[in-house]
Amino acid sequence: DVRPRRASTLAVRWLVGFARRRREHTMAQRLANEILDASKHTGLAIKRKEDLHKMAESNKAFAHYRW
Repeated sequence: DVRPRRASTLAVRWLVGFARRRREHTMAQRLANEILDASKHTGLAIKRKEDLHKMAESNKAFAHYRW
């Protein structure tokens, strides 16, 4: 579980980070398009979230071990 404040911080960080990589002219256009892609469940921020959830699910089996 992720606290709501942490979830919001990560979401904004990912949206801004992936918006910076886009090829539109202004940052406003890049960020707007990344947010639109996220609302459609496409784009790099959503892919990152899904990959993170898959990794957490696959590592759940090892959570009970103490190193």
